Amino acid sequence: MRRRLRNRTPFLVLGVASGLWVLSGCHSTPSLTPQEAEGKHLYAVRCAHCHEDNDLALKKVPPNLHGVFHRSTLPGGGPATDAEVRHVVLAGKGMMPAFSGRFTDEQMRDLIAYLHTGLR
Repeated sequence: MRRRLRNRTPFLVLGVASGLWVLSGCHSTPSLTPQEAEGKHLYAVRCAHCHEDNDLALKKVPPNLHGVFHRSTLPGGGPATDAEVRHVVLAGKGMMPAFSGRFTDEQMRDLIAYLHTGLR
């Protein structure tokens, strides 16, 4: 009996290792593109203060933007489109101030690309 088990041990170890390797791939998230990475940086520097941390101690907490493009509408009720997000960021809406002049066109594209990732 021991001999049989000993002969199968390398195959058992190999099988378990293969199974773990396959399963680990199921939960990995793809890396960000350079554009998305730049958008992540912009989000961290210019948006997360309110939308993540609320470190400005705002009385009305801004909406969480995780998965904002996975819904049909934005938290403010507008359509969840690139154009509407761009408009809200640049023109402001409700309590959100306008950021017109603070983002270049390229930065807006980067930020929107990152928001499409669901904020990973």
